[in-house]
Amino acid sequence: MLGPVILAASRSDRMRRLISAAPVTKQVVDRFIPGEGVDDIVPVVEDLTAAGLEVTMDVVGEDITRPEQATAARDAYLELIDRLGELELGERAEMSVKLSLFGQALPSPTTALNRGPSGPAARFQGGHELALANVRPVVEAAAAIGTTVTLDAEDHTTLDSMFAIHEELRRDFPQTGCVIQAYLFRTEADARRLAANGSRVRLVKGAYKEPASVAHQQKTEIDKAYVRTLKILMDGEGYPMIGSHDPRLISIAQELAHRAGRKLDEYEFQMLYGIRTDEHHRLAAEGHRMRVYTAYGTDWYGYFMRRLAEKPANLRFFVRSMISKG
Repeated sequence: MLGPVILAASRSDRMRRLISAAPVTKQVVDRFIPGEGVDDIVPVVEDLTAAGLEVTMDVVGEDITRPEQATAARDAYLELIDRLGELELGERAEMSVKLSLFGQALPSPTTALNRGPSGPAARFQGGHELALANVRPVVEAAAAIGTTVTLDAEDHTTLDSMFAIHEELRRDFPQTGCVIQAYLFRTEADARRLAANGSRVRLVKGAYKEPASVAHQQKTEIDKAYVRTLKILMDGEGYPMIGSHDPRLISIAQELAHRAGRKLDEYEFQMLYGIRTDEHHRLAAEGHRMRVYTAYGTDWYGYFMRRLAEKPANLRFFVRSMISKG
């Protein structure tokens, strides 16, 4: 029951100020977000890849209000890619991007697109074009160092735009990935479409507060939807990326991969930095591709609050830390 409350708090400026001011917050945030700049994060990437893991890098931030913030986000990713290229880490490190950080939600006149996953009548706000213009150079730079970009899923109102941008980018960069969220009713249909055309698809449970009209609300129903969707991806022609820390779902994923005749390099597991670290290394030691979702940056609040909402153990860790330092 606390999850929706925490997700609501993630949008509250008052809670942002309160939590940011707590003396213990930085210590706890560091568990999930190991740095604020490129100089902080590059050694983390080097350590993870040296241990046989792969990474996907996320510059945190999403609730921007000005186009220049979107440009700054683009430039932050380009700086990161330059550093990874210099260190020859491109094959081990990809990027994850939230299109809201690249301007997707900024207000501007409505424009019509002639193509998209919802058909000829699909319409998106003008921020759609801004996000596409900002993300394309990042995808191009990533490809130049031998890696790729995955478009993160956000709340359900943004998904048609995200899928249209994904489709557009894949025309020139077919390795571009995207994320789908098991708790949404639409996701099994999205999975069938994506699995059929060879995309790289990360499946997660979902970490936004969604209404009952569009999303499952109960954990058991979300878990069932996750398994159904994962089976679609495993049986399809694409490359499934299993985003989960749930031991039962990880075991089910291994069984579904075996039934589908997939080799160990034909799918991968993904987990968040700072969560179930021992499991990261166990899966890698068994020969699985194991990618660590590693976020960094100064605008950490929304990302941090969703990590607390996803898993009760994360919230308990935060509360215990606050009490012990109080």
